[in-house]
Amino acid sequence: GASAFSSRAATTAASTTGSSSSSTQPLLTYPLTQVVSDIDDTLKSSGGVQVAGVNLGGIDVQYERGDFYPGVFQFMWELSLHPVTINQRHYDDNFYEKDSAFSLQLTPPKVAVLTARAEEFKAALEIKEGSKLAKALRRTGELSEVNPTKDWGIGPVLYGSVSEWIIQDRKGLRKFNNFERLIEQDPTGQILQYVYVGDTGELDQEAGETMLREYPEVVKAVFLHVVSSDPPSSYPPSGIPIPSPKLINGRPLVFFRTYVGAAARATQLGLMEDDGLMRVVEEAERSLTEGGVPKGSSKWIDIERDIEMA
Repeated sequence: GASAFSSRAATTAASTTGSSSSSTQPLLTYPLTQVVSDIDDTLKSSGGVQVAGVNLGGIDVQYERGDFYPGVFQFMWELSLHPVTINQRHYDDNFYEKDSAFSLQLTPPKVAVLTARAEEFKAALEIKEGSKLAKALRRTGELSEVNPTKDWGIGPVLYGSVSEWIIQDRKGLRKFNNFERLIEQDPTGQILQYVYVGDTGELDQEAGETMLREYPEVVKAVFLHVVSSDPPSSYPPSGIPIPSPKLINGRPLVFFRTYVGAAARATQLGLMEDDGLMRVVEEAERSLTEGGVPKGSSKWIDIERDIEMA
């Protein structure tokens, strides 16, 4: 249940923050960031597949069902990595004696997943350690040029229920309630704060706005992936319209089309290093190139548009 899950998460957070008897300085100057993510149409495309008129998890038809969005894992890694980097930098600048180089040994918190997928179908839909999704996240941490680690990937997963899956308008509330369970792992927000990543197709906006209204002290930002059920051939030349960012309780709610655009905004907001933005760009381009996506495709056009903005 939630409490076992919270105490486990708290222990992880505590071990994540590292502890050194030789140092009396508090090791965390800045709270770490846990990325909280939706799955369908956020990490990977639902393909807009419907069964009996109910969307199976999402509406996006630009990418095939199951395709991971270009740069998504790098984006989440860079968000998770940033506080580790600035804590180490702060430590080096302030407490560093030349003869005692000391690594804080901080590990970026794993990605928490809030999904509308039904708990009842967990056996079928469970996000297992061996799944493509879990492996892709883990590989991103392992292959990172900065602070590579084998300890990053999928963290806690909180599910929805069958009734919400069918009665769509309950999904946002469940996601918010699950988020409340998640933040019990560190109610003070001194160790962990959150960035929520969702999409515009699954009531994630409602969940995200509620998080910012209720918990602005621990939610740093909400990013929403703009998806459409229209075929790419119908997109206007300037691309799908992206709503302007807005502030709720002084915290940003950002809409984006590609993870390059999301990374550019995150960098402006001080949630990611400039180098991190460049790595997201490289990863997104590599993903499309390796996927053999033709240059004239709307996928390239969307990414190139966001690269120019960045």
